[in-house]
Amino acid sequence: MLEITPYIDEQADEPKYMQIYHYMKRQIMSGGIPAGTRLPSIRQLADSLHLSRNTVDAAYQQLHAEGYVASRSRIGLFVCEIENDMGEMAGARIRHVPNRRDAEAEAEATPICDIDFRHGNIDCGGFPLSLWRKLSNDVFRLTPVEALQYGERQGEIGLRRQIAQYLRHSRGVSCQAQQIVIGAGIQQLLMLLSQMIGGERRSIAMENPGYNGARMIFRNHRLNVVSVPLEQDGMNVRRLKESGADAVYITPSHQFPFGMVMPVAKRIQLLQWAEELDGLIIEDDYDGEFRYHTKPIPALQGLDSTGRVVYMGTFSKSLLPSIRLSYMVLPPALLERYKAEFAVYEQTASKLHQLTLERFMEEGHWEKHLRKIRKVYQKKHAALLAALKRAMGDRVRIIGHDSGLHLLIQVQNGMTEAELLEAAVGAGVKVYPTSNYWGEPAEAQDVAALLLGFGGLSVHDIEDGIARLHDAWFHE
Repeated sequence: MLEITPYIDEQADEPKYMQIYHYMKRQIMSGGIPAGTRLPSIRQLADSLHLSRNTVDAAYQQLHAEGYVASRSRIGLFVCEIENDMGEMAGARIRHVPNRRDAEAEAEATPICDIDFRHGNIDCGGFPLSLWRKLSNDVFRLTPVEALQYGERQGEIGLRRQIAQYLRHSRGVSCQAQQIVIGAGIQQLLMLLSQMIGGERRSIAMENPGYNGARMIFRNHRLNVVSVPLEQDGMNVRRLKESGADAVYITPSHQFPFGMVMPVAKRIQLLQWAEELDGLIIEDDYDGEFRYHTKPIPALQGLDSTGRVVYMGTFSKSLLPSIRLSYMVLPPALLERYKAEFAVYEQTASKLHQLTLERFMEEGHWEKHLRKIRKVYQKKHAALLAALKRAMGDRVRIIGHDSGLHLLIQVQNGMTEAELLEAAVGAGVKVYPTSNYWGEPAEAQDVAALLLGFGGLSVHDIEDGIARLHDAWFHE
């Protein structure tokens, strides 16, 4: 049986289960634990490390969720073969490894990025796993028949009521539970929305740069996507009016990826454009819960009195991305169309997760979790800014650092985006390009900015990562 002896730092801010997870991840990625290896049982490893079984179980669950290990019924957990490229991990799958030496040589030849500034990652240690598990078990215990049946196509009504109440109080969204449609992620809801508006609206405007996932969805649904440039306070409304588009997708509360917050005056201009043109506004409030230096501005939907705004939100950043729970609030006209033409579609989000989240919110755990996780991210946000200032000073320009779970940096060293990324990988750090967010490639060449997400990293990893980037980019 494989013996694993990670060092557990009792004084570290990082939870013990995350220390085990990071140790095993590094060992798997480097070939220290080869593909096909059976891991020790939860009991064996817990006894060996003198830790609780729940701690080891949480580490194993994280490895399993990310595809580093796979379960074989009644046998145990086995390490998957990891395929890497210079971009994101291609995936993990179990495969026979015919030659151990070849696998080890490949692992040595491929740089291992053990610090990943991916913007979609979250603080897993901040998630109340034991409580979530208890509430999930309660769903089965208290409503066993209901939990095992098909759910409501629009989403569970109890959860929709909780979401409506939360949105009214926290984001100023004016809505009823009947207006909310739940889905398995923002992209799935955007696909549904594209089908709903495609028959009558053929052109949709987007911020440039903007969320490339939305751009590809609109294009794949045969919508003509028009790129509209940004100003210091968000989308250029004058250029929007000139674009000829009759719909617009925007991220006003934390523009993606540049991070500016659209002021109320410009939001009113957008609403006036929509009313004059009979236009539609799709407001994606993907991380509106996280603001550090400015007061929150009510959602654009809350200012809308004529039913021109579709409001979209997600639990991926504030709770867990893996539960795939997002929602949209439809204005009356679109709600009627949804009921007439799309209500037959089955619900894509897990009913079990919906029922668990309903209890989580109803019992007050959601607000408590938000208060806790805001403090966690505020600490990491401050650590990232301090590390950048300490290591690079005025040689790096920081963009969009007032809110959200990521920021942009422009490195003043003459290197291209590709050169910066390559140098970072050589230092074992992954940062991300922004050129892929531009609708017009010619404009993207003028913006040499990199995206750094900090939600999934510990303060120590943030500081270590920035120090490595400094050495890689400035060679001092």
